[in-house]
Amino acid sequence: MPAEFVLTSNIILWYIPAKDLDAMLRAIDLFSGCGGLTLGLKKAGFNVIAAVDNDPLSVETYKANHPEVEVWETDIGKIPVREVMRKLRLRSGALDLLAGCPPCQGFSTMRTLNGKNSVRDERNDLVFEFMRFVRVLRPKAIMLENVPGLAKNFRLTRFCNQLRSLRYKFKVRVLNAADYGVPQRRRRMILIASREFEPEFARPSLHKRTVRDAIASLPAPTDDGRDPLHRNEENRSNRIAEMIHSIPKDGGSRKDLGPQKQLKCHLRCDGFKDVYGRMAWEEVAPTITSGCINPSKGRFLHPSQDRAITLREAALLQSFPRNYTISLQHGRYSAASLIGNALPPQFITGLAKPIRKLLLGDERKGERK
Repeated sequence: MPAEFVLTSNIILWYIPAKDLDAMLRAIDLFSGCGGLTLGLKKAGFNVIAAVDNDPLSVETYKANHPEVEVWETDIGKIPVREVMRKLRLRSGALDLLAGCPPCQGFSTMRTLNGKNSVRDERNDLVFEFMRFVRVLRPKAIMLENVPGLAKNFRLTRFCNQLRSLRYKFKVRVLNAADYGVPQRRRRMILIASREFEPEFARPSLHKRTVRDAIASLPAPTDDGRDPLHRNEENRSNRIAEMIHSIPKDGGSRKDLGPQKQLKCHLRCDGFKDVYGRMAWEEVAPTITSGCINPSKGRFLHPSQDRAITLREAALLQSFPRNYTISLQHGRYSAASLIGNALPPQFITGLAKPIRKLLLGDERKGERK
């Protein structure tokens, strides 16, 4: 039922029925990428009204899947927050949820050698662009996602001090997406904050989704399959093809081959042990990265077929639905980067549902008053 209004002394008074409060839960997605966060928020019951990202390929994919959302395709530092508010007809304090994942490459364990080194990367300071939006928008709730490395960085301490100065209550945890219905091992730092309520984290699921749950129903890919994200486009030398064929099915590793069948470069370097490894049917997948369709980048071989996983399989392991569009305009490896850098929608849904519940409870308390 639509909202009703009464005109009194030239002032419009809006009356929102309690059952229509769900529609009032508005969210903005900063650093939106290809739309994993937005999809997760939608599934949790939020109306995502705007998104910001400066990567054209990400924005192309985002718009193909979320055409109704207002998107700013530009450097976030060049966007006046009040311009966003005017465009969206938002007043300070009215937005329900501001969510986002500032680019995290500068905090990744790969680039910092598991925290041993410091990496100078201008993207590290984008968390303060997020804070710039917080200061002006004053959203009722905040969800910030990033790699675990940010949790121990001075920037997060500074960010949290600014939240305190704005009277936000907050909690920070490092969580595994596999505990929230994502068929993949993926540890992420989550910050939840609010001016309205004490932040709460969803309880982990008792059941883990496995590789089998996610991709077993797909047919074997062909060269000209109807789904462009699920095609067999590998072209390997006989040496590599024979090695892959020899790796034991269902979780096998190149280490199972012995020194005679391994590549010489692998014998010289004992690190990156998951390289040319198979996924296991009854386990969660390893972290899906931007190299997810290249077995030389990790444990990305299919559990039983002699090939790397396809783009569609990678997207399903990230918990995207089977009909989600990923742009191939710049080729398969650019598409793999979009998928690997995305937030798993199911993870976000699990985290956002308690926020929605608490916000609705707060709205209804206000209505009763």
